[in-house]
Amino acid sequence: MNATVITLFLAIVLATLVITYYAAKKTHTTGDFYTAGGGLTGWQNGLAIAGDYLSAASFLGIAGAIALYGFDGFFYSIGFLIAYLVVMFLVAEPLRNLGKYTLADMINARFDAKKVRAIAALSTITIVIFYMIAQLVGAGALIQLLFDIDYWIAVLIVGVMMTIYVLFGGMTATSWVQIIKAVLLMIGTVIIAFMVLAKFNFNILGMFSEMKTVTSHGADYLNPGLKYKVPLDTISLMLALVLGTAGLPHILMRFFTVKNAKTARSSVVTATWVVGIFYVLTIFLGFGAAAFVGEELITAANPAGNMAAPLLAEALGGNLLMSFVSAVAFATILAVVAGLVLSGASAFAHDIYGQIIKKGKATDKQQMIAARYASLGVSVFSILCALFAQTMNVAFLVSLAFCVAASANLPVILYTIYWKRFNTTGAITGMLFGLLSAIILVSISPNVFSPTEGAAILVGEPIFPLTNPALISVPLGFIGGYLGTVFSKEADLKRFAEVQVKANTGYRE
Repeated sequence: MNATVITLFLAIVLATLVITYYAAKKTHTTGDFYTAGGGLTGWQNGLAIAGDYLSAASFLGIAGAIALYGFDGFFYSIGFLIAYLVVMFLVAEPLRNLGKYTLADMINARFDAKKVRAIAALSTITIVIFYMIAQLVGAGALIQLLFDIDYWIAVLIVGVMMTIYVLFGGMTATSWVQIIKAVLLMIGTVIIAFMVLAKFNFNILGMFSEMKTVTSHGADYLNPGLKYKVPLDTISLMLALVLGTAGLPHILMRFFTVKNAKTARSSVVTATWVVGIFYVLTIFLGFGAAAFVGEELITAANPAGNMAAPLLAEALGGNLLMSFVSAVAFATILAVVAGLVLSGASAFAHDIYGQIIKKGKATDKQQMIAARYASLGVSVFSILCALFAQTMNVAFLVSLAFCVAASANLPVILYTIYWKRFNTTGAITGMLFGLLSAIILVSISPNVFSPTEGAAILVGEPIFPLTNPALISVPLGFIGGYLGTVFSKEADLKRFAEVQVKANTGYRE
């Protein structure tokens, strides 16, 4: 098995390094580094978005969550998929027309304020860190399972590789790694789903009936309430998942890699089809793992269930299929973390260094150097955080990133595009209310405090009862933006008219 695994791993790693080498030769300007020069087609960007979105949380975390908790695990699939409708109908086109490299560029199309840009960059970096931790936890568990090496060494290996991709290849390398990975991931998922269906004689209704008896939960396995026993917690989770995508910086950044808004919209349609098919297939991954691997083996390999998909591949197709699936999962993580590092680095290098410190006068060379140093900083900090989050489900960790994105970014994006009176103070208070409330509520929630030792980071009674605070923090983000606007007298209605024209037509002077 080791020889097969190592061969497939090396093949994928070598392929991605070759892509990075050729991409590095074409990466000369900040536009090339941040957005691949805006040269991707609709289908290419659609596959790259799908590659960005189908992360370790989707492949490893959701399969594990469904395997262990049945219907409650499928909540993630539903939320992640529906979220694309919010992106497609409300955000994609205006964002592409107004922005240049980052989310802060889009907001600053209406407000020329350093404070707004700084807080938008801070929000981006916070979300990136949360998301990165999830991917690195998944990568650590995967490599630990396959090669029987220490978790911290596995995390370091992934951290070093992702940093190489970003430092040298920028967005072009990251995009092509994501495209290839999306195709490989879909192939692997379709093969496993087909094999699971074959085990159930291609009878989907029969599969659901049989699942009532194969787990220790009995018929409750197919009903909500196994994991999320508090209805408000379920609503809060779904709110984070559905609204969070439209505020995720590494997804939003993808709309700047195409030449116009029409291509941005077509890329979302392509991504939605790919993502939609994948999330339907997660049912077969989860059910298959529960039926043919079993809860005991899944939790023995990883307490959070993150290894359910590779273990299912081994149960159905032996070492060869497990090696392929694991190699694809590894490529999945590398591609996503490279995109995350890139969005975090661009927030620092372009927004904080280029626009605030250098006041827009930084040369291309200076910004490139700053972006590479920022990439190193984001990578190192994320690796250190991931070392302490080994026992957490990666789909759950990503849901926290979605919560911050939905609370801090989405209210300001929507207000910027659609509310005439919205102003600079409203943008600042909206982002701060959403960002701080999400972080504070998570830090006093059952994720951090639990009466049972080992169930959370600290032992103790949680102050805030919900595991995902979106139900409180998302409205606070909208309320903060509203109050900041209403209680300050500034208003630039002429600027709003200009933004409306640009957002809907893409016209720039």
